[in-house]
Amino acid sequence: MKSHSESYAAAGVDITAGYKAVELMKQHIAKTMTSGVCSDVGGFGGLFELDLTGITRPVLVSGTDGVGTKLKIAFLMDKHDTVGIDCVAMCVNDIICSGAKPLFFLDYIACGKNIPERIEAIVKGVCDGCVQSGAALIGGETAEMPGFYPVDEYDLAGYCTGVVDRDRIIDNKTMQAGDVVIALPSSGVHSNGFSLVRKVFDVENADLKTPMAELGGKSLGETLLTPTRIYVKPVLALLEQVKVRGISHITGGGFYENIPRSIPDGLGAKIDKSAVKVLPIFDLIAKVGGISERDMFNTFNMGVGMSIIVPADEAEKALAILRENGEDAYVIGEIVESDDKVIV
Repeated sequence: MKSHSESYAAAGVDITAGYKAVELMKQHIAKTMTSGVCSDVGGFGGLFELDLTGITRPVLVSGTDGVGTKLKIAFLMDKHDTVGIDCVAMCVNDIICSGAKPLFFLDYIACGKNIPERIEAIVKGVCDGCVQSGAALIGGETAEMPGFYPVDEYDLAGYCTGVVDRDRIIDNKTMQAGDVVIALPSSGVHSNGFSLVRKVFDVENADLKTPMAELGGKSLGETLLTPTRIYVKPVLALLEQVKVRGISHITGGGFYENIPRSIPDGLGAKIDKSAVKVLPIFDLIAKVGGISERDMFNTFNMGVGMSIIVPADEAEKALAILRENGEDAYVIGEIVESDDKVIV
């Protein structure tokens, strides 16, 4: 490509670096292609043909999110190939709560300086997340914004669309007392609560690279950068065989904000805290930060990345299906008649 502007480059924007970044990322994007993709990288829009086989009343479900201040850890560790997974996870884990199968994803990267190899690493993570969720990366944007972002920093956000048959949308209309709450384990802090995490550990001045016994021999930085777990494929497998009555993606606000979002008025989720398999990183955060148990459960996922509510007589079947699909699922509570949406 012959496009080049000396004046624009003098202002801090190197459009040729953008072209190089696109060339580097193409090999990763190719891995996400599905049968519905109708466009190539570089067009003005991403085209996708809907396959509505078996769907009588298609409903599109969309979600958008970013990675938040977890990116600060990536900057400090100079590791950029996993935050893209977080970006995808935060979107696809949301839309699966409605029962929607992710179709396609778009990303947006804004940076102070376009370093093609770093952009490639970021997009590689996005593509890894897309492969895990079955979504195609059909478009995106990299914006070089000198003077707006520091040279070594960037922001990352994404958007996804999925589809579900209207008659199979997961809602809480049939939920009742006695239903069982199942936990899907998280991989760590995921992508929420990092403003508090950064304050607790004073990460800009902390030792992020030395292995810690409290974290099973992993460093603090490595542990905090562990990418968000993507639950799409196990949940889709579950939906094929079990009448799921509610799903919550446990993100910012923890148990107290997210579990209630899948529960109707008059019912509440009674969570057995002793059953929750709390990960070591959360014990360390609470200890170092002097944070109360209530605040921990109201900020972090505490080791539970997603909760699923099923009828009591299908709980064992649900657990078996989830375990067959790689999830170490377990019961953490039940639905009860209550004016409080969650009782922890």
